[in-house]
Amino acid sequence: MIARVRRARRQDRRTFLGTLGVSTLALRGVAAAAGGQGVSAAGGSFDVVVVGAGAFGAWTARQLRAAGKSVLLVDQYGPANARASSSGESRAIRMSYGADEIYTRFSHRSLGLWKELFAEVGRPELFQKTGVLWMTKGDDPNATASLRALEASKIEHERLDEAALRKRFPQIVVIGGGWAIFEPESGALMARRAVQAVVADAVRKGALYRVATVEPPAGEGRLEALRTTSGESLRAGAFVLACGPWLGRVAPRALEGRIFPTRQEVFFFGVPKGDTRFASPALPTWIDFGQGFYGMPDLEGRGLKIANDTHGPAFDPDKGERTPSTGACSASPSRR
Repeated sequence: MIARVRRARRQDRRTFLGTLGVSTLALRGVAAAAGGQGVSAAGGSFDVVVVGAGAFGAWTARQLRAAGKSVLLVDQYGPANARASSSGESRAIRMSYGADEIYTRFSHRSLGLWKELFAEVGRPELFQKTGVLWMTKGDDPNATASLRALEASKIEHERLDEAALRKRFPQIVVIGGGWAIFEPESGALMARRAVQAVVADAVRKGALYRVATVEPPAGEGRLEALRTTSGESLRAGAFVLACGPWLGRVAPRALEGRIFPTRQEVFFFGVPKGDTRFASPALPTWIDFGQGFYGMPDLEGRGLKIANDTHGPAFDPDKGERTPSTGACSASPSRR
C-alpha cells in the first residue's frame, strides 16, 4: 500500500511532482557501505541541504554533487521505508502522456539517466525492459495525442488494433473496439532498490547523508538554517524540500491545507505454477486508464502486480493502517 499526494487545487500530478518533488526514502549508513568520504561543509554550512531522499531528493542531491556543490541529504526514516511514495517493488516508466509532449521528452531523458546510473554502478537489473502497453478503446483523444507526441519525439512504438492486441497478448481480455499503444523500450524500475542506488552513488561521490527529522522553518526573511528535532542546526546557502506527503508539515505556512496524502492499494497475485504467461516478456507493464488500473508482470518471482490509479481516502503516511482492504482487492481486474 502506498500513499499518494493529492493537491487542493486542480493540477496535473506530473506538474505537481515536477514542481515539488516526491517522497522520503532513506538509506541508513550508506556512506560506510559505499566508501564515500563526504564533503566537509565550509564553516559548518553546505551549499545545499536536500530534505527527503526519495526519487526527486536523491537525484537532486546526486546531480548537485556532480556539479561540485557540497550537499547534505536528510531523511527522517530508515532505508527503503514503506511509508514513502518512492518505495515499493516497482514503478512503471513510460513515454505516453497525451498531448503533453514535454513529459514524453522528460521521461525519455529520465530513463536514459536511470540506465546510465545502473550501468555505472553495475546494477542493470534495476530496470526491467518489459515494454509498456497503454490499452484504450474507440476514439480516445488522449491516446491519439500520445501517438503524435511519440512520433514527434521519435520514440519507438506500435499501434496495436483489436486483432493484433488479442494475438500478441492472449492472456489479456480485450474488449470490443479495444486497441493499444506499445512502447517496447519502456518498462519498470525496481523502485526501492533504484532509489537506494542513487543515494549510495551520491554518497560515493561525496554527498553526505544523515537520518534526521527536520522541523518547520521559523522566523521571517531568507532561510539560513533548518533545525532538526534533536536540536541540530543544518545551515546552507539553499534548501530543497522533496518531502512528498510530508511537505505540508515541513512547510506549513506555504503548503498547509494544500497537500492531501491519499491511500492507494497495490496487490501482488501469485501466478499458477509453471505458467509463464504473466511474466516478462510474455506480459508487459500495462495501463488501462478507462478502468483506472495499471499493473506489471511477475518480476523476480514477486507475483503479478495490480493497482488502482484513482485517489483513495485521506491517509496519514506516519500512522495510517496499511492492512489491505477486502473492497479494493475485490475491485481488482484479476478478480473479475
